[in-house]
Order: sequence, then C-alpha cells, then structure tokens
Amino acid sequence: MFANFIYFLVALILYTTCEHPGASAAMPDNALVSALVLAMVFALVCHISFKRLAARTSPGTGVLLDTRLEQTLSRLSILALFVFAADLYILKLKLALAGFPPFEVFPTLEALVFLLVFLGYLVIVWTSAWGVQKQFFSGTVSKKSFVLSNISFSLPALLPWFLLSIMADFIQILPFEGPRTFLATPLGEILYVIFFLFAVASFGPFLIQKLWGCSSLDPGPTRERIESLCNLAGIGCADILKWELFGGSMITAGVMGLVSRFRYILVTPALVSLMTPREVDAVIAHEIGHVKKHHIHFYLFFFAGYIACVYALFDPLLVLVYAMDPLSWFVSFVGMEQETFSTLVFSLILILLFILYFRFVFGFFMRNFERQADTYVFSLLGSGRSLIDTFYKIARFSRTSPDRPNWHHFNITQRINFLERCELDPRVVKKHDRKVRYMIVGYAMAMVVVVFAGYFINFGQGRDVLDSYLTERLLLQELQIDPENADAYTLIGDYYYGKEMFEKAIQAYENVLKIAPRNLHALNNLAWLLVTCKDDSFQDPERAFTLAQRALEVDRPAHVLDTYAEACWRNGLSREALKASMEALEKAEDRRKYYLAQVQRFKN
Repeated sequence: MFANFIYFLVALILYTTCEHPGASAAMPDNALVSALVLAMVFALVCHISFKRLAARTSPGTGVLLDTRLEQTLSRLSILALFVFAADLYILKLKLALAGFPPFEVFPTLEALVFLLVFLGYLVIVWTSAWGVQKQFFSGTVSKKSFVLSNISFSLPALLPWFLLSIMADFIQILPFEGPRTFLATPLGEILYVIFFLFAVASFGPFLIQKLWGCSSLDPGPTRERIESLCNLAGIGCADILKWELFGGSMITAGVMGLVSRFRYILVTPALVSLMTPREVDAVIAHEIGHVKKHHIHFYLFFFAGYIACVYALFDPLLVLVYAMDPLSWFVSFVGMEQETFSTLVFSLILILLFILYFRFVFGFFMRNFERQADTYVFSLLGSGRSLIDTFYKIARFSRTSPDRPNWHHFNITQRINFLERCELDPRVVKKHDRKVRYMIVGYAMAMVVVVFAGYFINFGQGRDVLDSYLTERLLLQELQIDPENADAYTLIGDYYYGKEMFEKAIQAYENVLKIAPRNLHALNNLAWLLVTCKDDSFQDPERAFTLAQRALEVDRPAHVLDTYAEACWRNGLSREALKASMEALEKAEDRRKYYLAQVQRFKN
C-alpha cells in the first residue's frame, strides 16, 4: 500500500517537470486517439497478466501466490507510470488544456486532472487484480470496496502538495504585491514550504481520517483498554477510530498526528475481532511507542531533509542533464524534440533521487523506528510475548509469507526473532535505542552539510561556476538545434571572450561573419580582441583594422569608433586614431571619462 504513495508522487514529478517550450509546443496529430488506444492496450496487458497469474493458482499456493501478486502489481504500476510519461512527453497531452481560463488562474486544477488520468491507470490495475486479490480477503470485501480503499489510502500522499499549490495559486491572484514578491524569492519558497509541511502534519490527520471514512470506535472493553494504555503512557489523542480499510479485513492499526488535539489511533475491525485483549494491548503499545519516541516528528524532519537535498542538488542536476550528450537516435526514433528530451531526462533524475531517498534512506529509518516501536511493549507491558503471538497470528490469517521482504518494515520473522532476543536480554532494547539515536545524529550532521552545500551552490562561489557552465551548454545546444543561428554564435563568442578562451571566441565570431558578414557586434568584438588581446599570439592588428573599417561601414556608434581608433593606433595611423577617438567622445552618452582619456592618450 505504501508503494502507491510513491507511484503518485513520481507521477506528480513527471507532470510538474514536463514542459514543451518553443518549437515543441504542438501536439502530434491524433494525440488524443493515440492516448486512448495506449490506455486500451495497457488495460489488455493488465487483464492478461492477472488472468495468467490466476491460472497458476492451485490449493496450497497462497504464500507463493501472494509474492507473485505483489510482483505483478508492482510491475504493472510501474508500467502505468511509463504510459503516463508517454502521454505527457510524447503525445504532449498537457498542451490539450493549455489556454483554458480556469487552469490559467489555478494551475493546480490542471495538475489534478492529469493526476486523475494516472489514477485511472492504477484503477485499471486494481480492477484487473481483483480476481486474484479477493482470495486474500474475506467475503465482506467487494471489488468496489477494494478499489475505493486503494484510492482513499493513496490520496493522502497528494494532500500536502494540493494544499500548498492551491494556496500558492490564490496568493498569485490576490491584489497584494508583497506576498507574491516574497514567495518568488528562494527564502520565501523555503519558508512557505516549511510552514505548510508543519501545518499539514499538524492538521492533516483530521482531513485524512475523514477521507478514509473512519468512525469513532464504539464504547466497550476494547476502547476502554486502549484509553487506559494511553493514560498509562501519558499521551493524549483526539479519538480512537474504527479503520475500515478494505472492508475492515486488514489486521492492522495505526497512529497519526503531531499534536494530541489532532492525533488519532486507528484500529481495524479484523484486529479487534481476531486478537485477544492482551494482543490488542501489544499492538496499541507499538503505536504508542511511535508517539513516545517522536517518530512522527522525525518523519517530518526527513521530509524537510528531502526538500533540502532537492534544493541543494537542483542546479547540479540541471548541469548534469545538459552535460549529457543527447541520445540523438532515441530522440529521432520517438519523434521528440531536444528540449522535451532534456526535460524528460531531468524528470527521470529527480525521480531516481526521490526513489533512492525514500526507498533506502527513509526506508532504513522507518524499519528501525518500527523495531523501536516494537520494543516499547517492554516499557508499557513488561513483556513482548503478546506482540510475538500477534505476529504469528497475522502471518497465519493473512496467508502471506512471514519472510517476505518489506522496504518500510522488517519482515515478520525478523521482528519475532528480535523480540525473542529482547526477551532473553533486555540490554538489546537499550542497544537498539542507542543505535537509533546515533542514526538521527548522523542524519542531522549530513543535513547540515547539505544545507551548507546548497548555500554554496545557490548563493556562494559555486553559483558563478554553475551559471557559466549552464550558459555554455545552453548556447551550444541552441546551435545544435539551429546551426545557422548567428545570434547564438555571437553570445558564445562573448562568453568565451569573457572566460579568456580567446581561440574559441575568435572561432565563434568568425562563424558569425560567415553567416552574417555585416554583423556589427561580431565585427567590432573580433577587431577589439585581435588588437588588444592579452595573449600576443592572438593579436593581428592588420586584420583588426580591416574588421573595424567594415564595422564603421555598418554604423558609427562610440564603441565602434573607439575600436577603429585602437586599430589605427596599432597600425601607425596616429592622426586617424585621434580623429576617430574625438568623434567617439562626441557621440558617447556614457563612459565619457574613458573616451576623454583615449583622446588624451592619442594626442600625447
């Protein structure tokens, strides 16, 4: 289920980074029909995949079937992301809604439409999977309930983004310049995101429990035991809720909320009905452990860390994209423009960073936090035996392998073995608590390094280096698109001249003059370079004089006259140099001190 969170967030990255600038801003012919056909082919692939999986089902293969089912769901969900990417980057469906007035005012609504398209692909996967998936649920769970439960469980992943984005849209249309200006600054963006991160973490649980259709747990022995445990642990909560996830057939519980006023403890009907009171106590002790160990606060810290990583690495990633030699054969094969291809590559790099961070860094901390929450039963109940019995019962009733890997939990066998070790040696609990503290300190130190690196890259000396490199790559890429672009060659010449890469600058200016022989900027700059270059090996006064003469035939502004005067001086034409410098002084609108100094220099 947690995988659906990642799929939605990856889809969001694909959408937000998709742009079709310039020449690529046109949809292919019959794009909508092609998208419909692609969706139908995807639905057929899903249907066949699960039909084949169901055909391989036989009595006694429940555990093996569960593993294969998870693998098939993962593969087809990832395929859904590829289909969604094809809609955006190849068929350019984003352009179909361009210019629609409501989306111009509220861009978040357009994003929501496309995320619903991706949701449609996932619904196809879940609907196709029901024929196999229903074997793992009780008869009370219908196909409709299964699909709706998947949807409702996944949507909270988008809640922070939606609230943050829609509020930003409202700020843009307010008649106040101050908030818009502040939000456009790097500091404004960071503070805005951090504020909403804390706000959603604090108040979001209230919205999420409504979205999940939770209701207050009925008064009775179970509720009384849970309330007694909360009082014993010294934690408060807004309510204890009945969590009817997948028709209430899942054997699980949960806790959410930073502050007690908006903190909820959730239990499923299956947990209450199948577990003994002591086993329910153990499960609740685990959830209380998350609160007592402040895991929810740390999760918020890790999300902020991801934002810091993206902020620090955004520009270096951009450099990496433009440093990559384009896969011309692939771009030509799929009919994709270079700009779109670069955007797609950048999206894929961001997605890779996202997956690596949450799958391995965040997942590593989650597994160890879950283990730490497991050990809290020793603090609250004095023994972990009832939690061990709970795990055995979950493995038996859920028909899943206790050894199945889990990226955000240790598997059931590992959790049982660890609790058995803690039963034999209580020092294991303290050792694990100490390990978690070291992990958090190490992560905090790493984040300090990331923040300083981000400051250096975005505001320090690294900024100039990256800007220079990006400028060069963008200009060279422009020339690959249009080799006859004289303006691009001119800018490249100026760039290399500023970097004192004189040979490349001369070559760029010469290319300009081949395309546009009367380009005043190139004529003047090349003449100035050849007559004043710091490196004597590149000086050519005679060629500079010829170029300066040609420039004057085009126009006679002050800076061109100054270049001609310098070329005359270097070629021994002192009277011509003085005459030209005096005319330059007369025409100069700024830097008059410089032009006056030139006149005095030639007079002397």
